[in-house]
Order: sequence, then structure tokens, then C-alpha cells
Amino acid sequence: MEDIKTIPLTFVNAYLIKAAEGFILIDTGLSIHGDDLEKELVKADCLPGKLKLILVTHGDLDHTGNCLRLQKKYKCKIAMHKDDAAIVENGLIIKRRTKSLRSKIFFIIRRLLRKKFEIEKFTPDIYITDGQKLDDYGLKATIIHIPGHTKGSVGVLTEDGNFFAGDTFINRKKPETANLIENQEELDKSLLKIKNLQIKMVYPGHGKPFMMNEMATRL
Repeated sequence: MEDIKTIPLTFVNAYLIKAAEGFILIDTGLSIHGDDLEKELVKADCLPGKLKLILVTHGDLDHTGNCLRLQKKYKCKIAMHKDDAAIVENGLIIKRRTKSLRSKIFFIIRRLLRKKFEIEKFTPDIYITDGQKLDDYGLKATIIHIPGHTKGSVGVLTEDGNFFAGDTFINRKKPETANLIENQEELDKSLLKIKNLQIKMVYPGHGKPFMMNEMATRL
């Protein structure tokens, strides 16, 4: 069973997984969360040299804000899907629609954050693909490409049935699917794909983890 540490960074989550070869960090929060994130890494004994991989679920700045900082300090590899690479390499802004008033407000806040904080661009070390295994990093897990929220969104499904979903699922008040959508048709296909996976627990980008059976009947 994986040793999973949830790191809540104000309104977004990072997840630290203890693997056989050290640690894997999923997402990194905003740049303003950098000190808090590093404190949590130290508490977990995840020191430079022990963080083997940062896996980015998608390119939004609230998930990638500390990638460059950790890439330099921890000398670790950063992995993400190539379809979101332009967001972090060039600062590409993608157009998305919103499903609710709450998500519209959140989207406005996100755009304001892009203006307020300098986006630290970086180049990923690894471009991950659908079905790719993480055995080389000591974790029995598979990359699942789930476009919709963004074109390059991915999830990570462990052998034990833990699914790190990025923003394809959120759980602010109740479990639900993405509220910010780049492509609805792709999201629908991704949700069908997810429904057929052996998932027990979902770890969303925003909100608390939840059991997959809380969501399965609504997919």
C-alpha cells in the first residue's frame, strides 16, 4: 500500500507518495505556496536527493507554480503530458468554459493570479504518455491520459486503486467532475474511460479525497 501524504496548499492539493526509490510529488501549488510546500517535504524526510519525480497532472499555474524552484533545488525530474507543455514553457493561455457561477468566479480569480504573479516558465524533463508505468521510480502505478479540463490532463492510478485525478475531479463541497472545461467531448470520453478503471479512492486537485463509489453512479 502506498504511503500518501496530502499537502493542502490553501485551495489546491499536492500529494507526496513514498515509493521504493524515494518520493514522488504530484503537483506543486502556486509559487506563493513554495515555503509551505518545502516545510511539508522536510517533515516527511523528503530532502534533496530523495525527491525522484514531480508529476504534473496538468499545466495550470496552481499546479505547476513551484516546479522550477524544486527542479533547481532538488535536482529532480519533472514529468507531464506534452499536450500541456506550451502552458508551462511559453505561458500559453487556453480558453475554457465554466459550468457554474462558482467556477466562473474561480476562473476570474485564476486569471487575476496570472496577472499578479510572474509565471516561472520551465521545461519538463519527461513527457509522459497514456499507459506509461512508473516502476522505474519505485511506484506500481500507471499514467492515464484524461483530456477535457486541459488537453494534456493526466491521472495516476496506483496498483492499490488510488487515483490522483488533477482537476478532472474536484471535491470542494461534494465530489463532481471538472468545472473548467477546455473540451467537453474529450472530457466525456475521459470520464467513460475512468468509469471502467479499477479505482477505489480519488485524490482530487481541489478538496478532500473521496471514495470512487460516491461518484461512479453519476458518470
